[in-house]
Amino acid sequence: MYSVVTLPCPLFQKYLSRYTINMNKLYSTLFVFAVTTALFFSACATGRLNIPQNLSPSELIQRAQEASDKNRYNQALQYYQALLERNPTNIDLVCAAEYEIAFIHYKQTKYTRARAGFNALLERYNAPDGEYLPPQFKLLALKVLERIDEKEKPRRFFSRRPSPK
Repeated sequence: MYSVVTLPCPLFQKYLSRYTINMNKLYSTLFVFAVTTALFFSACATGRLNIPQNLSPSELIQRAQEASDKNRYNQALQYYQALLERNPTNIDLVCAAEYEIAFIHYKQTKYTRARAGFNALLERYNAPDGEYLPPQFKLLALKVLERIDEKEKPRRFFSRRPSPK
């Protein structure tokens, strides 16, 4: 299918009328370009990170926060998961990582996963030695769970107002 390029100005029509465009070729080229671009960006966003073993816990947290600030949540989750795996006995780091993982799920509007993460974290505080855990994560988890409850409430579009007497 060939089309002639036409422009509203007669002067341009005189010079450009001899150029034709193969529309099928144009569409197929645009399609290939779009698919290639989509694959490129999806591969960059979901790839597995190669996290160096020599990173300290504070460096892992810093990199996770930077990734989260840039909305690169999958990368941030991988850094927090590495923090959990490399420091299973440091309860402060475990609580921080579990809270942050649940909070990332909350930011992604994955409320079921976020709720499960926050509830698992709160279970640590209900254990006999829960009083020794850092208190800030318990308070923050409770606040975010309240927000999740508010967001999951059915919204009322029409509310009855009391009739004036």
